[in-house]
Amino acid sequence: MSDAWVALEPGVDPAERIVALRRAHDAYLTAGRVQRPVRPVVADSWRRSARARVSPEGTAGVELTDDHLSAYREDHPLARVMPLVRELTGDYARDGEHLVAVCDAHGRLLWVEGAPATCRAAGRMNFVPGARWAETAVGTNAPGTAITVDRPVQVFAAEHFRRPVQAWTCAAAPIHDPATGRVLGAVDITGGDGLAHPHSLAFVGAVARAAESQLALLAPPPAVGSVRLRALGRDEALLTADGRTVRLSRRHSEIVLLLAHRPEGVGGDELLIELYEDESVTPVTLRAEVCRLRHLLGPELLRSRPYRLAARVDTDADTVSRRLASGAVQAALGAYAGPLLPASRAPAVARLRRRLEDQLRAALIARGDPGLLTDWAYSPWGENDVAVWRALAGALSASQRPAALARVRELDGWQGC
Repeated sequence: MSDAWVALEPGVDPAERIVALRRAHDAYLTAGRVQRPVRPVVADSWRRSARARVSPEGTAGVELTDDHLSAYREDHPLARVMPLVRELTGDYARDGEHLVAVCDAHGRLLWVEGAPATCRAAGRMNFVPGARWAETAVGTNAPGTAITVDRPVQVFAAEHFRRPVQAWTCAAAPIHDPATGRVLGAVDITGGDGLAHPHSLAFVGAVARAAESQLALLAPPPAVGSVRLRALGRDEALLTADGRTVRLSRRHSEIVLLLAHRPEGVGGDELLIELYEDESVTPVTLRAEVCRLRHLLGPELLRSRPYRLAARVDTDADTVSRRLASGAVQAALGAYAGPLLPASRAPAVARLRRRLEDQLRAALIARGDPGLLTDWAYSPWGENDVAVWRALAGALSASQRPAALARVRELDGWQGC
C-alpha cells in the first residue's frame, strides 16, 4: 500500500505531526496554500471541501431520526452484513475504545457502535446515526472521503477539515454492491491517534471486502432467462444473461440499450438514424456492428428483420423510472448511479438520458427534501444544475442557505457569459 494513503510514516512523532498539520491547516484556510506535511489525498480533499463551502467550524447535520432512520436502516442493503461487521470489528473496537460506523453512499451514518464513553464524546460533534458525514457536508473525514475517492482512506487528527473533528483519527473503506460495482456505503473505525497506523487501514479494507463477499453469497440467483443491463454512470454497459456478465463496447452498449427500449424491434434504417450523428455512416457499418454483437451475445438473444432482443431486458434506468412512477423518490435517487451512458452522442441515447434526468430532477424539486436535493447538487452530474441549487437554497435553513445561494449566483454568472 502506498505511503500516500497511510497517515504517519514509521518513526514520526504523532504530537509533532499534529502541530505541523494545524499550521498547514491554518495556512490553507487563510491563504489557500497547501504546505508540507499535508498528503496529496488530504490536500485534494481540502480543496473539494473549500469548493463545497464547508465551514471549518460547526458540526454535522442530522438528516435521519427515529422512525425514518429505523425504516431506512432496515431496508438498506448493508443491514444484511451488519452481523458480520460486528463480529469482525467487535474485539478491535472494544480493546482500543474505538467506534465502528457504517454509512450509506451519501455519507449518512446508519450505525455508530462502541464504548458508551466514546459514543458520548463523538456525539458532541454529531458523529451519530442519521448524521450526514459526506465530504461535501463536513469536509475531509474518513467515511466521507473514502466514498468520494472510492478507496480506503485514513484521516489523522488535523487532516480533518473541520476543527471540532481534529481530536479524532479514523480509517474507512467503501463497500460495493458485488453485482453492479456501485458504492453502497463505507465502514469506518474512529478513535484516537493510535489508529494512524497501516494496520488500521488494512483492517478496515479487509472488513469491507468481507462484507462484499457476504453480500455476494446472500444475493438471490438470477432468474432463469432474465437479462439485465447496467448502463447508468458507465460508458460501457454490463449485460448479465443466464448468470454470465459481459462488458459491452460503447457502440454495442448503445445498440442493446435502444433495443431494450424497443421490444417490438427496430428496422435497420431507423436504428441507423438513432445511433449515428454522422449521416454519412452507411448501413454496412451498422450491419457489421450488429454482426459482432450477435457473435458476442449469441443468435438466440439478438434477432434480425427487424433488429430486436429475443428476451425482455431490464435496465437500471428502468428501475429508476419505476421507482419514480411509484413516488419512491429517495429509492429512485439511490438507484441512480449517474447519467445514462454519459459519453454516448447517439441521438436516441441522448434523448433517453435527458428524459430520465428531467424526470428525476423534477421529482426532487417537487419533493423539496434538502437531503435529497443536496445529494444531487453535490454529485458530479448535479454540481452545475442551477434549478436544483435554487430548490436547495429554498429548502435549507437560514443558517445553511448562504452557501447554496452563492452557488446559484455563480452558476447564473456562467450562464450569462
